[in-house]
Amino acid sequence: MTPQQYCKEKTKKSGSSFTVSFLFLPKPKREAMIALYAFCREVDDVVDECTDYNVAQTKINWWKSEIENLYAGRPQHPVSFALQPVIQQFHLVKEHFLEIIDGMEMDLKFNRYEDFKQLQLYCYRVASVVGLLSAQIFGFQNRSTLKFAHDLGMAFQLTNISRDVGEDARRGRIYLPLDELVKAKVSEDDLLSGRQTVEVKALIEYQIERAERFYDQALQQLPAEDAKQQLPGLMMAAIYRTLLREIKADGADNVLCHKIAIPPFRKLLLALKAYIKYA
Repeated sequence: MTPQQYCKEKTKKSGSSFTVSFLFLPKPKREAMIALYAFCREVDDVVDECTDYNVAQTKINWWKSEIENLYAGRPQHPVSFALQPVIQQFHLVKEHFLEIIDGMEMDLKFNRYEDFKQLQLYCYRVASVVGLLSAQIFGFQNRSTLKFAHDLGMAFQLTNISRDVGEDARRGRIYLPLDELVKAKVSEDDLLSGRQTVEVKALIEYQIERAERFYDQALQQLPAEDAKQQLPGLMMAAIYRTLLREIKADGADNVLCHKIAIPPFRKLLLALKAYIKYA
């Protein structure tokens, strides 16, 4: 199996909405995005699949060393081999990959976030930085596009957090800022026990509104001259924003007991609509 095939298999198994937009990219950019996404999955899987903290931390540290090896021209992992031509072709900086690893490492060290400022750092590392790398691969002329990519990444991660409140709670995790729980008169136990109350619903709707603001902010900052190159991001936005709105329409507190998902064929239709709108 070649490094590229390894990355394709890793990406395919994830079933992520992001991969729909990759279909519309020319081959070099598509393979670059698949390699980037496979890297994110590899590091994320360390946190999700390792139950032993010390083992997980050792693996995280290994990936930090592997990024150093990659930029020194000595990759060892199949994903790193696939990334080697990508970082050169698209001028991707080492610090961004290390930031992503730092974000995943936060999941090892924290299962609560005191306020939005702390949560925002996490979202920046695991999502906005990926957005910045993606924007670099897609291409841009105006540096304001990086602000678009940053805020779109925030919006995506906040959408994930809203969608996964129940699933995260069953793993003992709460990503909603604790000071906002207090303000909304929601206890940690309300979330951990899956209590669907008026207060919980209002709290999650507040998270949805925040994500919507980041979508609006991102789209306002995208320069017209870069819209066509940033089409994959716009397609992802169409899919994820639809998901966010369906969470609210379903009854925001229902995320405590089930996970809203958009069927693959509908994702493709949403991506096509975005393509027609912005191409």
